[in-house]
Amino acid sequence: MQITTFAGVDIGSYEVGMKIFELSSKYGMREITYVRHRIDLGRDAYTTGRISTEVMDELCVILTDFMHIMKEYQVQAYRACVTSAIRESDNALIVLDHIKVRSGMTVEALSNSEQRFLGYKSIAYQGKSFEKMIQKGTAIFDVGGGSIQLSLFDKDRLVTTENIRMGIIRIRERLQRLEDRPSYMVPLIEELVNSEIGAFQRMYVKDREIRSVILIGDYINYVVRRYRKKPEGDTPFVTKEELMADMEQLIALSPAQIAKRLEIPAENESMILPALVVYRKLLKDTPAELIWAPGLNLSDGLAYDYAEQHKIIRGSHNFENDILAAAKNIAKRYQADRPHVAHVADLALTIFDAMRKPAGLKDRDRLLLNISVQLHHCGKFITISKAPECNYNIIMSTEIIGLSHKERNLVANIVRYVITDFAGFDELAAKEDIEEESYLKIAKLVAILRVANALDRSHKQKIREMKASLKGSQLVLTVDTDEDMTLERGLFPDKAEFFEEVFGIRPEIRMKKRLNG
Repeated sequence: MQITTFAGVDIGSYEVGMKIFELSSKYGMREITYVRHRIDLGRDAYTTGRISTEVMDELCVILTDFMHIMKEYQVQAYRACVTSAIRESDNALIVLDHIKVRSGMTVEALSNSEQRFLGYKSIAYQGKSFEKMIQKGTAIFDVGGGSIQLSLFDKDRLVTTENIRMGIIRIRERLQRLEDRPSYMVPLIEELVNSEIGAFQRMYVKDREIRSVILIGDYINYVVRRYRKKPEGDTPFVTKEELMADMEQLIALSPAQIAKRLEIPAENESMILPALVVYRKLLKDTPAELIWAPGLNLSDGLAYDYAEQHKIIRGSHNFENDILAAAKNIAKRYQADRPHVAHVADLALTIFDAMRKPAGLKDRDRLLLNISVQLHHCGKFITISKAPECNYNIIMSTEIIGLSHKERNLVANIVRYVITDFAGFDELAAKEDIEEESYLKIAKLVAILRVANALDRSHKQKIREMKASLKGSQLVLTVDTDEDMTLERGLFPDKAEFFEEVFGIRPEIRMKKRLNG
């Protein structure tokens, strides 16, 4: 049995942590050590917009030590990621370069959607507990140093997810002048977060049946571990009534008293009160009874993702469905023509499957195409005359869970050029940070989407079924329909011309022959 030793390094807003795992197909993920070091990256990032030289030096020393620990444990692979504190800093690239040169560690900056998605993956590895909970209304509240991620699952699908830039450190920094007046702190924290969290609850939670809540974040784990209930292995469940009562008692204490009671290091005591007030607000208006705090973090998600990508373990949850569900919910918000979108998706994916091998396309490209189809109608909600640009702006302004910033940019450009002239590489590169490989991928997926969209130009879903097959330099689209396809066939050649330019293959519509009865 082959065992891979893997390290996941999480460079967060107030702490750097590394978990080392043994990964195997037989035993799954087994954590063998967890190393943590307190460092206040968020104080610099959220107040000055830059990571200071002193903090940068300290971070490099910590990560150099982590590299030595990896060597001692004979780590075969690692992944190290920074989140909002460094990602949002003006000197982020300089910081990442310093880390590489001075510690030898290669570090990547995760977008928020990638970070939270990896968090979901770590939860999903809990298997039956996660799958069972999300069959019915479940909220996930992920409270970090820089932001709060609020997500809802129902019937095994992600319903919605929103990011609120109101994390523990941001709250602490805004109210630091009042630290000597603790009686003012709790009501002011509540005021600070009430409008943002309240808006989410009014929009998404008010009329939805939420049966359970999953809480993510370092500080909630200190609270929950004190009275863990374990009906399923080591999974810490607690009732909402118990947790709320415990929080009320803790919030009445000073930060130093809370830290002592929960056995939290003294250097972290300034963040425990904001964390508790945020969790209390989130739970107060949420109609859930069962609370689950699995005690996981980004390092667990990094390990799970590596094991899944390298086929060491197989998860039961389909995460692509969550990404698609998020895209469909965005489309619903902008009142997209759902029958048209669903029909075009079927046609586009049929064409993609026929072109996958000759065009050098991958599974991930298929997902990006599907997301593009789901969102290609959103811009018309703003204005029909400038729908392509509105589409682009909507996508670039909206977080799509599970997609990196680069992938979201790809989708935005695919959608922008469905009905407008396709830009040359130099023109597009002058507007955006885009390389040749991405440009070619955009062109290929635009060509497919244009053809699929043209086949439902009337928005009447005339095609009952379509098959796509390559025959020499032609892509034969055999359609089964009883409808008049004059409009679609008349407008098809323009879209076919661009498709041929991109692939060197000409698409052709053929009507399915029917036997006379």
